[in-house]
Amino acid sequence: MFRQSLVKLSTRRAFSSTSRQAFSSTTRQAAHFKEGVYSNIPFKVHNRKIPFGIVFFGFLGVGFAVPFIASFVQLKKSGNI
Repeated sequence: MFRQSLVKLSTRRAFSSTSRQAFSSTTRQAAHFKEGVYSNIPFKVHNRKIPFGIVFFGFLGVGFAVPFIASFVQLKKSGNI
């Protein structure tokens, strides 16, 4: 019985001392970022000179068209077209 109470007491002290050491004494630094819709993306969507959809799909279209244009040029150079 005495042994069990010593074990309980020692575990309580061990947990309480570790929890006290976990606290930090540094000050909390607050940051104020814009909140709301479209504020969490790294590019501008609203109020653009060129609409976002045109730029986005234009970029994808150029990337899709490059292999076809390259194959056309190579076929034209070889005389097969």
